[in-house]
Amino acid sequence: MPLHVGDLGPAPGARKHSRRVGRGIGSGRGKTAGKGHKGQKARAGGGVRPGFEGGQMPLSRRMPKRGFHNPFRVEYAIVNLHQLNHFPDGTLVTPELLRREGLVKKALPVKVLGGGELERQLQVRAHAFSEGARKQIAARGGSAEVI
Repeated sequence: MPLHVGDLGPAPGARKHSRRVGRGIGSGRGKTAGKGHKGQKARAGGGVRPGFEGGQMPLSRRMPKRGFHNPFRVEYAIVNLHQLNHFPDGTLVTPELLRREGLVKKALPVKVLGGGELERQLQVRAHAFSEGARKQIAARGGSAEVI
């Protein structure tokens, strides 16, 4: 069944009914419907856009530009080595497994950093490794594979 504008209403359990303005002089909110007399803010669609300061140069344009946004930056989900002690020896650790175990929350590429001590021999597959993490994994007899 299609949804129509007339079907819309306040959320279930809302405390107050919306105020019906412009419904006759006896309602107390008739004629101008609480908008006063004339002027830009009394018109349909009237009002100014956010940040407009009456023609004065807006604050956002008075402030100097600063910084740089690199459009090619890659955001990684970070996993430290001590977190990998969660898995038993010989496990193949993949980004999917890390997400399933709750060590990685977001669906981002995974980078393994060398924080803490690794106490297991693991095969780790990730999108990136720090040099320290790669050395520690190899020192424990495991493998670090970039995918």
